[in-house]
Amino acid sequence: MTDSRQSTLEFAGFLALTAGLGLVQFSIFGAEIFLDLACLIWLTIVVQERRWPEVPSFFLPLLCLAGWTLISCAFSIDPIVSFKRSRQLLWFLIVPGTVRLARGERAMTTLNVIIALGAIGALVGVFEATVLHYDDLNKRPEGSLGHYMTYAGIIMLVLGAAVARFVFYAKERLWPAIAIPALAVALGATFARNAWVGTVAAISVVLALRQIKLLLLVPVVVVLFFVAAPAHVKDRVYSIVDMHDPTSLDRRAMLESGVHMVRDHPLFGVGMNMVPTVYPQYKTADAFDPVGATGVQTRSHLHNVPMQLAAERGVPAALCWLWFVIVALRDLITQVRRGPAKALAAVGVTAVVGMVVAGMFEHNFGDSEFLILFLGLISLAFAARQGATTDARVAS
Repeated sequence: MTDSRQSTLEFAGFLALTAGLGLVQFSIFGAEIFLDLACLIWLTIVVQERRWPEVPSFFLPLLCLAGWTLISCAFSIDPIVSFKRSRQLLWFLIVPGTVRLARGERAMTTLNVIIALGAIGALVGVFEATVLHYDDLNKRPEGSLGHYMTYAGIIMLVLGAAVARFVFYAKERLWPAIAIPALAVALGATFARNAWVGTVAAISVVLALRQIKLLLLVPVVVVLFFVAAPAHVKDRVYSIVDMHDPTSLDRRAMLESGVHMVRDHPLFGVGMNMVPTVYPQYKTADAFDPVGATGVQTRSHLHNVPMQLAAERGVPAALCWLWFVIVALRDLITQVRRGPAKALAAVGVTAVVGMVVAGMFEHNFGDSEFLILFLGLISLAFAARQGATTDARVAS
């Protein structure tokens, strides 16, 4: 293939990838079309180049997690259902795809598109909360994603990315600064405590990486929030530390149930997507069932990423996830300090920290929309670095 044809193919893949990562904030169906196209283009390039694709170090633990997941599916109490669910593992290919297709300056362009579309999605949520009165626990803003928890997780990722870009990238700061308030208001309107805590943790870490003194801004913003927030939002914040809150008690009950599942199935778990099926037999007396829910309808997951992985795929899967988190944070923080794309590395840090902290109270790693955007964001810094490395080789 000539250089011009390959360049055209790469650019088409970049457009498809960016469109997919942007549109996942509105429609998983629309995003899948573009991401599938980007994946096909990436595979074509890999075959033509006849060499192993460049991947970040954290891709190895992801591969191990995928491999163990497939093994656990074979030992599932319903292998067919588990193997069908395992198709989600294909999204891991977003990592090498992003590194190859969004190289160099294209990585920042992809981030800009994600933040811009995220701001639009935030305005949709603000409209739902203020005009349509989606302003209580029974009716929350969900954008066009169909579930408020997915929407909150997406907003958390984009808000963290916008703050990281604003703090670490000196160019064109005005429009991210405009997007941040809309994203913050939309996130607050979701009442999703896990995403609130995850966002605060992610932003705190990125401010500390920029300059430790900037951490003083965090309590200031928290105080301003309490001054401006409506009473029902403040009550939701107080419930985070209320040990008698029904949802907090239920999460502890789910953790206890998960421990018993792991104890009975330590190596391979009960099977991917099988937690709802076995939960009724492991449910403790302290569990609070949703109103009107019975049997497998009572729980779709255990609201904790490592516990969910250990329960459905076995302890080795949870250890692979922990390995992934440690390696990703190590490499991203190293790039923040010494890398060629510090802003994009900071974006990756906010995504990982937010995912981990919020993931202690929600199985966000198993949400396809969240996982797609998360994998894209943590790969952008490595894509930018790959472009810089390629340019240096050409120059030499």
